[in-house]
Amino acid sequence: MSWPRNLSVALFLGSLLLQGQDKAPKLLDCHVHHNGQKTFLDQLTAKMAAADGMAMLITAPADIKGVTAAMAAHPGRLVGVGELRLDDPEALALVDRFHAAGFRGLGEITQPQYPYDDRRYWPIYERAEQYGMIVLFHTGIVNRTDPNTASDVSSDRMRAGTIDLIARRFPRLKIIGAHLGNPDYAWAAEIARWSPNVWWDLSGSTLIKKQHDYRSFSDIFWWSSAATLHSPKSTANAFEKIVFGSDVFDGDLAEFDRALERYHRMLDECAVPEEAQRNIFAGTLWRILNPQ
Repeated sequence: MSWPRNLSVALFLGSLLLQGQDKAPKLLDCHVHHNGQKTFLDQLTAKMAAADGMAMLITAPADIKGVTAAMAAHPGRLVGVGELRLDDPEALALVDRFHAAGFRGLGEITQPQYPYDDRRYWPIYERAEQYGMIVLFHTGIVNRTDPNTASDVSSDRMRAGTIDLIARRFPRLKIIGAHLGNPDYAWAAEIARWSPNVWWDLSGSTLIKKQHDYRSFSDIFWWSSAATLHSPKSTANAFEKIVFGSDVFDGDLAEFDRALERYHRMLDECAVPEEAQRNIFAGTLWRILNPQ
């Protein structure tokens, strides 16, 4: 696999989007959906400023201009994530277009016609890897907005297990799986345990469903103190395979606060150390976006 000659320049230019922020914010949300309205951009950037936060904003191609303008007007508050469909015949061109606009990621990838790890999609992942982009995948069960209308959508094509091959085949590709593969939590965690380029967010219904059983996550992220040949060497807390994501959509910024409260409660009930929590809420993603 060849890397483009201008990769270092591209990564440098991408890092300029985070200008005005010389250290990690307190919060870095990997999963916010833009609703296409300028009023939402104004509300989101104000929310991020008040929280010392930064949002990775999932953006449709039609909204690139408005989002790039908002990023320039509010340095250090927004990171562009380009929305595309894997089966779009123009998908590769869209990757190039988002990259040229200074976007740092792609997603939320969802509803493919084939499993995520199907070789038909490999050129898209290769291009994203070459550009140093993060890819955010929807994983696990997916909603049915209109059950009375026939659709060609299968949650089985979006299982957490499909991330494994992608992570191994594209080891420099930074992957975030949304929703911890709901309900395949154990599979999701085990894939991340062996893949240094995979993390998961806990947005969506999981922290609502599990609110009376948060301590069970200690069994899923079990390997912090394990000294065994059957785990990769790491000094990081196992919970650091989680990153913060709110899954704000339809302009509902109150979900940001609800998700934040759920994360804090789960991590506190599992006695996750403060340093690990700082990485979960911002540090890990900050280092991905600002490689040394």
